[in-house]
Amino acid sequence: MAVQDSGALLVGLLLLFHTWGAWAAVEVSMEDRVEVFRGETAQITCMFTSDDGVGALMIQWSYVIKGVERQRIYYQDSTTNEVERRTRFTDRISVNGNGATGQVVLTIRDVQLEDELDFICQIKSLTDGHGEGLTKLKVFVIPEPPTIEAVGKGISINEQNPSKIATCEVINGFPRPNITWYKNGIPQYNVPDVVNVLASSTVQSSGLFSVKSELSLMVTKEDKDATFYCDVSFFVPGETRMFESKNTTITVHYPSTAVNVWVESPKGKIKEGDSIELHCSGDGNTPSIFNFKHKDVEYGESKTLVLKNVTRLQTGDYECHSMDMDTYEELNGTVNVFVNYLDPAVVKPDGPAELAQGAEMMATCNALSSLNTQTTWFKDGVQMISKGPTLNLKDATLDTAGSYMCVVTAPEIEGMETRGMLEVYVQSRPEITKPDNTDIEESFENIVKLECQARGFPVPTVLWTTSDGKVLKTASQEETKDGVLLSVTSLKVTSDIMVFCNASNEYGTDMVTFNIKATTHTTTSATTTTTTISSTTTTISSATEGSGVIIAVIIICILLLAILGSVLYYLYKKGKICGRSGKQDLTKEKSNKDNIVVEMKSDNTEEAVLLGVNGEKQPTSDQ
Repeated sequence: MAVQDSGALLVGLLLLFHTWGAWAAVEVSMEDRVEVFRGETAQITCMFTSDDGVGALMIQWSYVIKGVERQRIYYQDSTTNEVERRTRFTDRISVNGNGATGQVVLTIRDVQLEDELDFICQIKSLTDGHGEGLTKLKVFVIPEPPTIEAVGKGISINEQNPSKIATCEVINGFPRPNITWYKNGIPQYNVPDVVNVLASSTVQSSGLFSVKSELSLMVTKEDKDATFYCDVSFFVPGETRMFESKNTTITVHYPSTAVNVWVESPKGKIKEGDSIELHCSGDGNTPSIFNFKHKDVEYGESKTLVLKNVTRLQTGDYECHSMDMDTYEELNGTVNVFVNYLDPAVVKPDGPAELAQGAEMMATCNALSSLNTQTTWFKDGVQMISKGPTLNLKDATLDTAGSYMCVVTAPEIEGMETRGMLEVYVQSRPEITKPDNTDIEESFENIVKLECQARGFPVPTVLWTTSDGKVLKTASQEETKDGVLLSVTSLKVTSDIMVFCNASNEYGTDMVTFNIKATTHTTTSATTTTTTISSTTTTISSATEGSGVIIAVIIICILLLAILGSVLYYLYKKGKICGRSGKQDLTKEKSNKDNIVVEMKSDNTEEAVLLGVNGEKQPTSDQ
């Protein structure tokens, strides 16, 4: 009976504890959400309060499947703690804390998109009953930057419905990104018949989102300068971020309301001989036909007209005609082209001018031009002090004669100029420019070259003569650009002589004398004869060379005769000249010591006869 009463008492106490626990509950506190990037580690904290110790607590972690069913992943009580087997988290979770501090932490490693679930922490106590809390795990993936693509064709402002402007796309984001359109920095939202934004999204096999948005507008002319772009907003742990696309523009087709015509080149004033390039353009951009016309000349269909080597006859208005291919509206534009000109210079007097010495002359140079001109005079290529169309020559001298050139320029246009020429001659007796040296020393038999410069008008005649009355031939004669007559002659030096350069015309004569001295200085060696002049040694040529040859021939002949005499004497001594056997001497008294003795031999006798130069016999003893 006592045992039964004790059992009943225990049951009653348990029922009492259970009933009291139903009244009291364990308080559990958890965060509403924990946010992490995919692949990171998530920590979910469960905090609770209970009067019971650790040995009276049971801790359980689970997640919700399809919003209803729970799947336990971890269990702990006073005797054990274990991770539930064969769940998606079996190898990736751990729990820190045993509840002694009123806090346990669930750690999930390598979080994936499918881990975005509700996690429940449940605490049971023997005396305090039980309590639980829930935390949502949110997983994020940053999408790739957006791409934007505008329509490739032009858009007409005459369209009746909104026209497609561009498409914006973002891929591989989680959760789903949002796209917003901007025109000139102003957000674009749906407005019936004006703005249309159409968005669509797809889920990849990886679970990531791709979103595409298309913008359509009723295009106006002002949209030709508009800038369009899109931005993508997306969530990350604790904040919202944004990517912007690149800017894009569109081509707007709108009809022209005016036509502009202008001279593209040259810039500035135009002169005869230039090439002109005219351009024509409307202020619209719809397809149009352009053509140029000048007076009654039509140049064909083109927005550009090139005129080469223009003249003043091409001055006038050039009209550009435009026709819109969509509306067939016609427009005209005009530009005025003025071709400046500068006629050839006219010089008065118009031919060569002849002046007497001391006379005066006035010359003029004028050129008709559409611009203001300047005139500058030059003499023999050198600029003169005188400027202006008039040239005054006073007190004419030989130095006044020469070539005068006037240059007429139009300073407003670079390179626009014309030129005129005037030849001026001053009548005067000849004047010979005396050479620096008229005393000349030259080697005997050498050729000397003489020059004589004379000026005057009419051009003088030059005659070369010598002191012995000879007239020399003129080698060359030419008139230089400065009006000086240059005459050249040459002379072979055989003796001292004077050469005269005589210049004459109808107004008088002039003369210059050249004194030529022949010099000879020779040095003789074994084989060479030379003449030395002014420290320079040269071999005598022509006649000197001929004399040397003769002397050489005479020496050779003498040597040959000596050799022949030696041979004859040798033969005589050997007995090979007079007779073939024996000797017979025929002697005669010596007439003198200079007689020449010849030994004669006869074929019939042994007698030798010595004959003198007079033909008489000589005795043998005189042989």
